[in-house]
Amino acid sequence: MQHNGSILLTGGRVIDPSQDMDRTTDVLIEDGRIAAYDATADGRDDVQVIDAANKIVAPGLIDMHVHLREPGREEDETILTGTTAAVAGGFTSIACIPNTEPPLDTQAQVEFVQHQASLADQCNVYVVACVSKNREGKELAEMGVLSKAGAVAFSDDGSPVYDAELMRRALEYCRMFDKPILNHAEVRELTTGGVMHEGLVSMVLGLPGMPAEAEDVMTSRDIALAEATGGRVHMMHVSSAGSVELIRRAKSRGVPVTTEVCPHHFTLTDESLRTFDSNFKMSPPLREQRHVDTRIAGLIDGTIDVICTDHAPHALEKKMRELDQAPFGIVGLETSLGLVITRLIEAGHLDWSQALAKMTINPARILGIDDTKGTLRIGADADVTVIDPDVRWTVDPKKFHSKSANTPFAGWELHGRADTVIVGGRVKYRATESAGGRPSRIPAKAR
Repeated sequence: MQHNGSILLTGGRVIDPSQDMDRTTDVLIEDGRIAAYDATADGRDDVQVIDAANKIVAPGLIDMHVHLREPGREEDETILTGTTAAVAGGFTSIACIPNTEPPLDTQAQVEFVQHQASLADQCNVYVVACVSKNREGKELAEMGVLSKAGAVAFSDDGSPVYDAELMRRALEYCRMFDKPILNHAEVRELTTGGVMHEGLVSMVLGLPGMPAEAEDVMTSRDIALAEATGGRVHMMHVSSAGSVELIRRAKSRGVPVTTEVCPHHFTLTDESLRTFDSNFKMSPPLREQRHVDTRIAGLIDGTIDVICTDHAPHALEKKMRELDQAPFGIVGLETSLGLVITRLIEAGHLDWSQALAKMTINPARILGIDDTKGTLRIGADADVTVIDPDVRWTVDPKKFHSKSANTPFAGWELHGRADTVIVGGRVKYRATESAGGRPSRIPAKAR
């Protein structure tokens, strides 16, 4: 299945938000780059032809918020299994978050991830390095060195950048490198011991809550600091109605703030916790329906720039603990696209171009990789996701390529999924069913 020569995608509906393109055409890939439109393979025997009729040809999807766990927690995920799950989900590029053990706060740690990703040879892996040394929030990491090593952004995610002075200085430093700070907005004093959203359901269940105000307060702080410094701040996994409104107002004033939302946050509510199933436990938590409605409104009006997964794998034995002891987080790489199609596009909230912009060119621009990623412009890297919008499939965690299966969507029927994934001009994934019953990936020895 692997092909290292030219590829011609024929008859597909090409949707590229970076070019405002939405038309049926053929796409030629040569030497790992987008070479031409309206091309043919006539008279050439070195071209692999892939029929994309009745399918959507899009720029390779980008997920700017993924926990790969390696180094340190390989029982949950490895760079190989995580990137394999990524291509199975349609992603050609991901940005890994630095809350590993040890954290990604040195040049050597950044280079380790880059090396492991190169060995895995699945999708592009960009490194988000630590804001503070050891993610302790006490002393800035060597941002210049990390940036030179290839870090595309900085974050202490898993924890907020709590110290306001540290955050201010980080934003000032990042202006020198034109890198964003990705912050997890949470005031920990308000959420200590919490396991779910603080509201009616938590009161009925007798479970300690995590109020939306814990997110709102830090979102407001970060907006103020970004406005004062001119540094770029990206608010991760926004979950509260208050935060969406704060970001909307900040954008109207020209503050350099962007934000993202995760599929579980626009599909589920805190009512799910009535099951006491730890697969519904995440941080920030699932909130009431009004918060969900506000997030969807933010997606529609452009307040929310990016859809990402916050892929947070945990081994089965960890998630099987009591609700208050189980870790926060769910896997998302292999369900994200189906949820976006089913719950946003087919529901009429977003059209294809709007949804794909939030999964391609928008994250590419925020990470500063939009010169070659997130686009199908002539000469751009040939990272392409061919999507079958009509296929119906049922989420079965046993078929995940991820090492972990902690998903709240088991048994859900979704519409649409990645059919063919091309990274750097090489086919990495085809959704043809293997004998084992799950979509196949390209074996390493064939690449």
